[in-house]
Amino acid sequence: MPIILTALYQSRTALLRTWTSSPLASRFAWSGTSSTLKMSTFQHPEYNIPITLPTGLSKSQVLNFHPFNSWLSTLQTSLHHQHTTPSHPFHPDPYTLHSITIQSHDLFGSTRLGFVKLTSHIANAAGETLPGAVFLRGPSVAMLVMLLPEDDDGSTGGETQQKEEEEEEEEERYVLLTVQPRVAAGSLEFVELPAGMVDDAGDFVGQAAKEIEEELGMVIGKGELVSLSDLVGEGGAEEEEEGLVLLPRAVYPSAGGCDEYIPIYMHERRVPRKQLGEWTGKLTGLREHGEKVTLKLVRMRDLWKEGARDAKCLAAVALWEGLRREGKV
Repeated sequence: MPIILTALYQSRTALLRTWTSSPLASRFAWSGTSSTLKMSTFQHPEYNIPITLPTGLSKSQVLNFHPFNSWLSTLQTSLHHQHTTPSHPFHPDPYTLHSITIQSHDLFGSTRLGFVKLTSHIANAAGETLPGAVFLRGPSVAMLVMLLPEDDDGSTGGETQQKEEEEEEEEERYVLLTVQPRVAAGSLEFVELPAGMVDDAGDFVGQAAKEIEEELGMVIGKGELVSLSDLVGEGGAEEEEEGLVLLPRAVYPSAGGCDEYIPIYMHERRVPRKQLGEWTGKLTGLREHGEKVTLKLVRMRDLWKEGARDAKCLAAVALWEGLRREGKV
């Protein structure tokens, strides 16, 4: 028996030597440990915070990624606010950002950084921590495009009395929605307001006009767009008192894990009544970007039901109805 065990041991040792010296073993070992071996860390030049990067992501890419800079600056301002405001709930034991670890990233094209997933270590002196997982994608814009049917004679409903005309107008106010694949939601026919990501230039109103043209086929000038988000914030001094003025005036659809915020713009125009029927079912979108968008026309009064799955849509309904009550739109 000892002779057999010794032979088995020698055979196993020889096999291990052959395996570990083979190119295949080297490739398997590299693929399993590359993310650990090639992780690198640098100190942020302004905040002196250690930032750990995964394989394939450079320091310059991170420091030039506008969503990362915006998120970090806003967070640091909020953390500073704890110290300077005695009424802040965290003032007695304020939190501090100790480190950031970027776990993964996606590129748009070959070099442009698109999405970043990271974790941040935020703790106070007592060792209590805050949830720090963040998906960075930057801001977007959403457009509430409302159409009022106009008859051939230029009237909206043929009624002579102003009150009746206004009631007819409210009855026939329509909104354009898009129906398109949204893989993240597991859907190929997701109904939502037209929307699009904002580039590094941060031209929100320009991007809104661009998305309307690309997705709806309508050319609308910047001056024809009204920011519902800005109208809500006009004259509000409460935000400064609460230290929230640093946040953009926009909707945050998933603030628990994503930095995305969405200002909502509105455009209203009259169109020939016969043209309304041409909108529904129209196929639009940029084919070179893989966009396949179908348009859907719904009554404004039904928008809350038709777009109930879309946070942008529900926010637009709430903003528009609230601003209407206050006579701002």
